[in-house]
Amino acid sequence: MLKIAMIGAGSIGFTRRLIMDLMAVPEFRDTEFRLMDINAENLEMVTNLSRHMLEVNGLDRVTIHSTTNQREAIKDADYVICLARVGGLEAYRHDIEIPLKYGVEQCVGDTLGPGGVFFALRTIPVLLDIARDMRELAPNALLLNYSNPMAMNTWAVRRAGGVRVVGLCHGVQHGHEQIAEAFGLPQSEIDQICAGINHQTWFIKVSHKGKDLLPGMLEAFEKHPTLPQTEPCRIDVLRRFGYYSTESNGHLSEYLPWYRKQSADMNKWINDKEWIGGVTAGYLEHCLERFEDYKAMYPKWLNGELESIPLGQRSEEHGSYIIEALETGRPYRGNFNIENRGMITNLPDGSTIEIPCYVDRHGIAPTWIGDLPLACAATCRASISVQEMAVEAALTGNRELVKQAILHDPLTAAICGTEQVWSMVDEMFEALAPWLPQFNGENRTWKDIPQPEAGYYRIS
Repeated sequence: MLKIAMIGAGSIGFTRRLIMDLMAVPEFRDTEFRLMDINAENLEMVTNLSRHMLEVNGLDRVTIHSTTNQREAIKDADYVICLARVGGLEAYRHDIEIPLKYGVEQCVGDTLGPGGVFFALRTIPVLLDIARDMRELAPNALLLNYSNPMAMNTWAVRRAGGVRVVGLCHGVQHGHEQIAEAFGLPQSEIDQICAGINHQTWFIKVSHKGKDLLPGMLEAFEKHPTLPQTEPCRIDVLRRFGYYSTESNGHLSEYLPWYRKQSADMNKWINDKEWIGGVTAGYLEHCLERFEDYKAMYPKWLNGELESIPLGQRSEEHGSYIIEALETGRPYRGNFNIENRGMITNLPDGSTIEIPCYVDRHGIAPTWIGDLPLACAATCRASISVQEMAVEAALTGNRELVKQAILHDPLTAAICGTEQVWSMVDEMFEALAPWLPQFNGENRTWKDIPQPEAGYYRIS
């Protein structure tokens, strides 16, 4: 019987989705789930909905245990899944609204930029507390991290967590699907190799039945009836770089210095019909609306007015496939966030990269990529420099290094001068102090802890 701890399980939609993904594997239908969240209201909702969902699907051997005690959830777990959004929507408002006062317009703000850096500063302490509890109570467990900013979070855990960790995102799957749509081909027939860093991963090889599709990709996207309207920034990067990026138009636009400037042509690159197209503060507004929707739908799910997720319906999220491969030996290939150990040869070793990996009963095996195309590597390296400074600052409590990290952020540098950056960061430190134990007088810092000797490979 598997024991799976889900930390930050109050994420009502995603938690239930991951549970049913795992239930698609027959061998896992006696799993014990430990749902943990500090928000008791959300935890009660997701617990009741999950139990109801399992009952409707006849899964009576599965156990759901809920707790607000993290150590109770983690004790003797085989896997720990982190879904936490530290600070919730209250902190997230500050990530978006304070930089906006200084002209930095973020669509999502959860990966890079001022919002992404401060999201890392407050999430890394929580992840390191999870890692501490894993070392003490579940030393053989694997941490599957879904919490953003993915690259910085997993980098910090690798340095100071002392546990095995892998970071998971769904950008590659969605980009793969979009390329298939552009060419009018079944996704299953398109082979691809995608590599880079999280949210800046590049389809460096794309083929169909042995035919290289890269030379015709720009034309395929430009001639598509809707993609030029929904993905103008991504298509322009494809036009300039020659390679397509995994992330949505809104995400990609905020990692680069060229598309979100306060200029007359900014609207050329932003699809304002939906938040994911790049609308300023778009994801914040989406999250606020979604929370209210969940509260309204909650009683309808429980009374059967709305259908639960059916057994056998499985998403493309990597988590369940990784656990299935490790436990059953059935192999799986996916793009995961891991440490660069010479796999991408023109990105720094030690940084977090997102590359194809293979999983089976023996563990997770990364693939070797070699050099990224130079323009793709240059864009990734600019972000890695920000990530490296932010991780060091998060572990040591160095306020000046936070300012230097945001000073070097590509979008912020395109908008703000040095004095504006210093003022903006000071304001963010003050507003977000309750979630920053390295900087608010608690003086928490973390020393490096060697990773387990087995690295990404599971110890039986």
